[in-house]
Amino acid sequence: MPLVAGDFEVPTLGAPVFSSPLPLTMRTGDGAAHFVREDARVALEVECELGATAPRILLEKAGPRAKLFYEPSRARVGLVTCGGLSPGINNVIRAVVLELHHHYGVPAIFGFRYGFDGLDAPTVSDTVRLGPDDVRLIHKQGGSVLGLSRGRHDTGAIVDTLMARCLTALIAVGGDGTIRGALAIHREIAKRGLPIAVVAVPKTIDNDIPFVDKTFGFDTAVELARSAIDAAHVEATGARNGIGLVKLMGRDSGFIAAAATLASDDVNVCLVPEVPFAIDGEHGLLAALERRLRARSHAVVVVAEGCGAALVGGVAERDPSGNVRYAAPSADIGMHLRDVIKDYFRGREFPMTLKYIDPSYMVRAVPANASDSLLCDALGRHAAHAAMTGKTGVLIGRVHGVFTHVPLAAAARERKRIDPEGAYWLSIVEATGQEARGDRGHAPPCEALA
Repeated sequence: MPLVAGDFEVPTLGAPVFSSPLPLTMRTGDGAAHFVREDARVALEVECELGATAPRILLEKAGPRAKLFYEPSRARVGLVTCGGLSPGINNVIRAVVLELHHHYGVPAIFGFRYGFDGLDAPTVSDTVRLGPDDVRLIHKQGGSVLGLSRGRHDTGAIVDTLMARCLTALIAVGGDGTIRGALAIHREIAKRGLPIAVVAVPKTIDNDIPFVDKTFGFDTAVELARSAIDAAHVEATGARNGIGLVKLMGRDSGFIAAAATLASDDVNVCLVPEVPFAIDGEHGLLAALERRLRARSHAVVVVAEGCGAALVGGVAERDPSGNVRYAAPSADIGMHLRDVIKDYFRGREFPMTLKYIDPSYMVRAVPANASDSLLCDALGRHAAHAAMTGKTGVLIGRVHGVFTHVPLAAAARERKRIDPEGAYWLSIVEATGQEARGDRGHAPPCEALA
């Protein structure tokens, strides 16, 4: 069932009654920093047709409110980071802690170690107290100072932990699995009638969270991925009939591969999960690579890991969260393409050199770059604002440069993917010269590319 306007109404714990300590005003339009009005909304789509009468999807604008649901001096906020690594996690932790401590005066902020594991039957060492001194320098390092984990957990036990710690809010930083987990926690809290807010900060270098223009870590991942592509291009052009093959992360969405392809401008073939492609046959990838090498003597191929789904079908090794392990030998599209390309040219007695580069874990383990650092800081602060106002079952998003509240229930229903018929994929096709739609039975031709 398609989402409708009513699906974007943000749950709240009740009427806010406490005055915010932030030194802001309700005035608007004069350039002064101001509180966000409760009726402020942001249009999901900015483009429309003249005379169109279809209802527009409006997202609640994020930001500080004049009235709070919690009295700051009595608030107790928990933080948890889940899933896989992404550049900027520590930046978000730092921003949340500093906003709550310095600007709201919240006296008790706790971090739970190793993701939801630290909330599901935690030990004493799984809980750490967080203050300004604890987070002062963490934004300089990659990873998460709280640690992470994957896997399904006992939602009831997690809520029991929140109650035992007398928490008023939980801020969860993570990707699509964390969003589903946070939604389950929110629903269990609502079922018990507890006044505990659940706020999520979307974290994934795949950039596949819906109703959000960009998730933190994506820009840093693309920057590192472009470096890998640049190296592959140097290797390919440094040998007669050289091929540079780069595998990048992207389980169901190929945004990293696509963006790095555009940033590099040296890629001849970009393969993503959203656009099927053929390997064999007259119009397959192998034949196209041969034509490319005969014409230009080098080629660069970028492939997203999620293309490996075609190798395993419905039977695949999975991680504790239920995701396909694309690094497993049976599902590794990078290793598979490396081998079939070598076998193909060996069988045709066509001399070539292939260099295979897989920077996946390097890409996600580095500190955030400047762009992601700015985004993380804002996301952390807006998460603190939402929690103190009593917003719950919500994640912090951004569209058109404006930060928003997206209900977890809406975000959990779908995944953002590249539209093979859309303008973004067209830009990839134009940059590489490859076939626009691989599902027509044609792999991307690359003989015409520079």
